[in-house]
Amino acid sequence: MYVAMNRFRIAKGREEAFIEIWKNRDSHLEGVPGFRSFNLLQGPSNEEFTLFASHSLWDSEEAFVNWTRSEAFRKAHANAKPATDIYLGPPQFEGFNAVL
Repeated sequence: MYVAMNRFRIAKGREEAFIEIWKNRDSHLEGVPGFRSFNLLQGPSNEEFTLFASHSLWDSEEAFVNWTRSEAFRKAHANAKPATDIYLGPPQFEGFNAVL
């Protein structure tokens, strides 16, 4: 099992706009070999931002990497232009292989 996460710092007061972007986005993940599930998680806030994480579960790291090289990936990210008033910097990717 492989977990792929992107952490996003979202400007205070712009959380709902960020959530709407994800609600209206076609991820093109259904039917991708090795894909299991996706969640958008909201984390803690401070004076500057609220932390969010996209969390996808895969059969393997290989399945995830294959998706990143696929037409489905290109379609999912074709219109992903970060709104500068929402995102405080680029997302931070973290990938994890299950060991137990």
